[in-house]
Amino acid sequence: MPLPEITFASFLISLSSSAFIHLGDIPDPVTGETKKDLPLAKQTIDLLGLLREKTRNNLQEDEEKLFDHLLYDLRMRFVREKR
Repeated sequence: MPLPEITFASFLISLSSSAFIHLGDIPDPVTGETKKDLPLAKQTIDLLGLLREKTRNNLQEDEEKLFDHLLYDLRMRFVREKR
């Protein structure tokens, strides 16, 4: 069975999923366990933030919206978790 095509959107979703796993929102797909690792969540969110700055004005409109939405959601989720 062939693997699905890799698009920029699927790449963003994959990275974002890793952050949500580290925030404890999604079980780890390998272990099935749900656990929080806030330093790894922050590192992944910061990586996405860096990538966002480096790709600004160089993406298609739908990619820009997806990126901004994912990054906003992750940052807000992280802030709530830190309280």
